[in-house]
Amino acid sequence: MTAKPLLLNIDSPQDLRRIKSADDLRLLAKEIRHYLIETLSQIEHTHFSANLGVVELTIALHYAFDTPNDALFWDIGHQGYVHKIITGRRKDLVKIRTKGSISGFLSRAESTYDEFGAGHAGTAISAALGAAAAAQLSSSSKHHVAIIGDASIASGMAFEALNHLAEFNDLNLTIVINDNNCSIDESVGGLRKHLNELAQGSSETSMFFTLGIAYSGPIDGHDLKQLLNAFNTSKTQGGINIIHCITQKGKGYAPAEQGVASFWHAPGLFDQASGNSLKPKQNLRYQDVFAQTLIELAGTNQKIVAISAGMLSGTSLNQFKQYFPDRCFDVGIAEQHAVTFAAGLATAGYVPFCVIYSTFLQRAIDQIIHDVALQNLPVVFCVDRAGLVGHDGATHQGVFDISFLRNVPNLIIASPSRIEDLRNLMYTAQQNLKSPLVIRYPRGQVNQKIMNSNFQNIRFGKSRVLRPGKNIMLLGLGTIVNELEQVSDFLKEQHFDAGICDVIFVKPLDEALLHDVFLKFEYVVTLEEHVLMGGFGSAVAEFMVDNNYKNNLLRLGIPDEFVEHASPAEQKAYLKLDAKGISEKILNWLNQLNKS
Repeated sequence: MTAKPLLLNIDSPQDLRRIKSADDLRLLAKEIRHYLIETLSQIEHTHFSANLGVVELTIALHYAFDTPNDALFWDIGHQGYVHKIITGRRKDLVKIRTKGSISGFLSRAESTYDEFGAGHAGTAISAALGAAAAAQLSSSSKHHVAIIGDASIASGMAFEALNHLAEFNDLNLTIVINDNNCSIDESVGGLRKHLNELAQGSSETSMFFTLGIAYSGPIDGHDLKQLLNAFNTSKTQGGINIIHCITQKGKGYAPAEQGVASFWHAPGLFDQASGNSLKPKQNLRYQDVFAQTLIELAGTNQKIVAISAGMLSGTSLNQFKQYFPDRCFDVGIAEQHAVTFAAGLATAGYVPFCVIYSTFLQRAIDQIIHDVALQNLPVVFCVDRAGLVGHDGATHQGVFDISFLRNVPNLIIASPSRIEDLRNLMYTAQQNLKSPLVIRYPRGQVNQKIMNSNFQNIRFGKSRVLRPGKNIMLLGLGTIVNELEQVSDFLKEQHFDAGICDVIFVKPLDEALLHDVFLKFEYVVTLEEHVLMGGFGSAVAEFMVDNNYKNNLLRLGIPDEFVEHASPAEQKAYLKLDAKGISEKILNWLNQLNKS
């Protein structure tokens, strides 16, 4: 892949600002767009259309503002690739989101131009406001720019920051609304309608004006002249300004402009000439098992409703919506509201399945405790992307939810290893559930190709012994159980007879089984794709201490660190949570114990 002549000379914003011709800036935008298409079409795990949509916008920001002295705060980071290209990371783009290379999001550790780490939506205005307030306290004239999408600005945190802006005077803060009428799916809600009215000129007064914030726009987010005029004006006049830019996701690449937005958000490998996907045919995904099961159940249970927080296609609830549009609610990027909205539905006798990625569920822990668990409302939380998530990296790892949920009274927490158990948990949950239930399942494909069409009730808090064993018991939670047959076989070769138990439930623990395990087995190992602090292994250790057992216990999971982006296999190998690594850890532990 060869960068084009102008782009080849851009390794920093300072290089960009040496370009004086408007025609050359437009040519550079064309070259960057071509480089993105050429490069990203050959990489399996990248964000595509959002980056094509901000090419001119990013050029204008770095041209008008004196970065890094002036600070850019990007929301989420899906649209940060052009920023990375301009700030010296062009050559790294070919390996983006792979082990040891640059992140797909913004990272302070990666570049001085990444003023604030970004992976979750709605943070940019708050972070930029905080930095601008600090500059005001230190009498600095530094400018701060928050770039936020039309979907992200509807999140609760962004609204809180907009409300707080009224308390400040003389801040140098520019808020750029990158309005492309889309997040991963189409944007929703009243603010979306208001922005549309502003874009169409049918509204004379912006809500921002009523909040006391200067508003300009809408302007063409692909017109460099308009962008530069707006940014230079904002920088010159100072104060707090909102600039409303209309952009198009996938701009400059016809298949992405005209295609399904959710597909072109992160298309994977595709043919550059035709736009046809080159991704190999996938097996069934866990999220599809969930959605298809929910469709089956909702066909006979009219009280089932589904809630998504701006992630219909990401959770496969778009499939459910095709069958039950009136019973599927996309609340936008608002996880806190999603949880309490589900609680309200539960009070009215409905069966809400609230579907949120593990990493985003962190944002709603207060609502889970106060609005759901405290009132013991039967909300079913379907926690997608539980465990390691691969190329999305540290900002998106679903490895903390057990530790912040396990201490909440009334919650039932399950992490099935098999799709039959996932389906049966959902089946059981919609039959007069008495308490809130959390069902965790991972990202990615299942090993099975066919789902069992029969449903069975599951007894909450009961485990399943897969191999009896004699002197070691492996207690596995979630899909890590699928590694344990190999581990047990390896240990047998080393003359240890290892049993395997699929625990399924973190809360309540199967105490009858645990008593049996600690009475029969000298060595006990817990295994989870989750942080060790406060996780499943911690629960077993607490049980062991509380019942005065003196067995040898080894807890295997994720240590006290953030796991960076790499393939899922590479992450598991690094953490020694694949079959080979688990086997080695257990054998070393056994050898050390026997030596002592």
